[in-house]
Amino acid sequence: MRTGFLLAFAVSALASGRSALAAGDAKGVTFDATVAAACTLAVNSNGTMVASADLGTLSSKLAGGSAAALTLSTTGGVDLSVDPVTMVTVPAGDVTATTWTPTYSASGAHTVAETGTTTALATPGISTVSVNLVGAKGGSDRFAAGSYQATVTVRCE
Repeated sequence: MRTGFLLAFAVSALASGRSALAAGDAKGVTFDATVAAACTLAVNSNGTMVASADLGTLSSKLAGGSAAALTLSTTGGVDLSVDPVTMVTVPAGDVTATTWTPTYSASGAHTVAETGTTTALATPGISTVSVNLVGAKGGSDRFAAGSYQATVTVRCE
């Protein structure tokens, strides 16, 4: 009887501490992951511009002005930049052209000297981004009395 033989073999193997089954097989399994390049920006504070003594410039860099501040968090592999200014509110008395120049710098995990061009951020980390804005009139044109507001779009993509 074949069944009796197998049962006797299994009982004998168990009694001697050996497996009744054939030698096992082991395989390693691989786990893959992809971390997509990601970046988030959080606004900490908006900026303030002040007028120069000759009223030819509005700037966040002048005494009394302040840069906007953002917190940047990234996995790396992204580009940081500022868009040209497109949204500007000026008083009715200001009818002459203004050249708006946004710039930014970063400190923390990423050190970026003040620039207006795109910067590649290769490494992960958290940084503070400071954004400045300067508006300049040409020739003898001057800023008129009233409230000014401009929006700078900061991109991390």
